[in-house]
Amino acid sequence: MKVLIVEDDPLHRSYLHEAVRAALPECDSVIEAENGTVGERIAREYKSAHIVMDLQMSPRNGIEAARTIWKERPETRILFWSNYSDEAYVRGVSRIVPDGAAYGYVLKSASDDRLKLALRSIFIEAQCVIDREVRGMQQKSLGQTNGFTDSEYEILVDIALGLTDRAIARRRNLSLRSVQNRLQHLYEKLGVHHPSMPEHEEGRFNLRSRAVTVAFLRKLLNYSALERAEAELGEWLRTR
Repeated sequence: MKVLIVEDDPLHRSYLHEAVRAALPECDSVIEAENGTVGERIAREYKSAHIVMDLQMSPRNGIEAARTIWKERPETRILFWSNYSDEAYVRGVSRIVPDGAAYGYVLKSASDDRLKLALRSIFIEAQCVIDREVRGMQQKSLGQTNGFTDSEYEILVDIALGLTDRAIARRRNLSLRSVQNRLQHLYEKLGVHHPSMPEHEEGRFNLRSRAVTVAFLRKLLNYSALERAEAELGEWLRTR
């Protein structure tokens, strides 16, 4: 068995190396990469390797690297090991996981035993392991506990990119009325607009700008999410 560690912090790479050796005596080789770009290249060289992946890296983050790796080898088992349980990251991972893939999402604050158990569960037993805090965010992001639907979240990203209602309608294959209805739902869920709000109170804000600000403050959006979205928007515009 081979394990590839993709992590930009040298101390964290060293810690993961020791954890892999301790948890997986079956492992005969541990390879290290300092960012997602290098990780993608090494993953192509060691096609059978299982992967432990950080999320926040530069110049290529873990979500982008994992998406490329899974596109080329959907059977790859990946454990995401991250400081972040923000909805933007959780949604980013959920969007790219292939059907039936064995993967995990464990926070760096988890105990040594938790990490070792996750390594064995994913890489040996082909089970999915998601930390409770991350699982709760997944349930929220899937529309439970008054979260956002995928369609509403896509429109939130689109207004953060600066698209008009008509452009969003064309991009998402929706009617203009549908886009406007979803925007109203977004505003209400973010608390920037309520049907009973007096007009003089509502007039204090541009609702689109305020919605994006609140989304950042609530960690529904982050730089990595918008970086991916900007790249996807560029691809869409080139096809128009």
